[in-house]
Amino acid sequence: MTFLSGYIGIIGPPNVGKSTLLNRILGRKVAIVSPKPQTTRNRIIGIYNEEEVQMVFVDTPGIHRTRTPLHKSMVASALAVFQEVDILLAMIQLGELNDGVSLSILNYLKGFQRDCLLLINKIDKGSRETLLPLMADWAERRAFDAIIPISALTGDGVDLLMHELRSRLRPGPMFFPKEMETDQSENFLISEVIREKIYLHVRQELPYACAVTVETVEEAPHKDLVKIAARIHVESESQKGILIGRGGRMIQAVGRPARLELEQILGVQVYLDLTVRVEKNWTRDTRALRRLGY
Repeated sequence: MTFLSGYIGIIGPPNVGKSTLLNRILGRKVAIVSPKPQTTRNRIIGIYNEEEVQMVFVDTPGIHRTRTPLHKSMVASALAVFQEVDILLAMIQLGELNDGVSLSILNYLKGFQRDCLLLINKIDKGSRETLLPLMADWAERRAFDAIIPISALTGDGVDLLMHELRSRLRPGPMFFPKEMETDQSENFLISEVIREKIYLHVRQELPYACAVTVETVEEAPHKDLVKIAARIHVESESQKGILIGRGGRMIQAVGRPARLELEQILGVQVYLDLTVRVEKNWTRDTRALRRLGY
């Protein structure tokens, strides 16, 4: 048999379900998810392997109108995928026909000459009566190679998507070892788990002002234990106070589920030490963005 492989980019507006789809395809969590938009800040690579096939998926931050250097960095990271992939999955969600942000993505697709599939996600949540008109409307806007309704949450339509992708792969090398599922480092995965819990437990705009860096990861000798020290960066003293909470309640609400998930990922007990530091206006400081991994 001929080995088939390719890079597959996933693009779309914020909170459309790109990371949920990647996790669904891989059968494990490699990208954090939350109900809040703009959760994904970095490109995440997920590697899907089966007999004589390797698909390298590139999950990207949501394409949106930029306001700060952080947002510009996120969108630039997403748009770079156009030059790097063999197949592009453009994702929208079941809903209004004229979503301005989704329609703006059509402008970015104009110069893309390789296979491009349109995914209409969240068919489990919207009215099926709007699906056919939405498919027809988008088919008139661009000649997509396929339009596939899916639910990344339930898996509906994902088998059809995978069949379409297999049929479009070309002979190529195995880019990553077969046992590898993501290219992300352990420290990155740890920081993302913590950041996800901030998004899930802290209200309003504060999660968008938070970044997480891992200071140390130490295995305790002769013990089934890993000690992790991580720092949460915020933009002001008031944000620091909110994140810590009265009597440390909020930081405990973030830390406990993060620790439990990290124990599942790492397969050992985890001691998680979280501290909060003010990094004034870091989302608007290009030097701070580079230092914090953006």
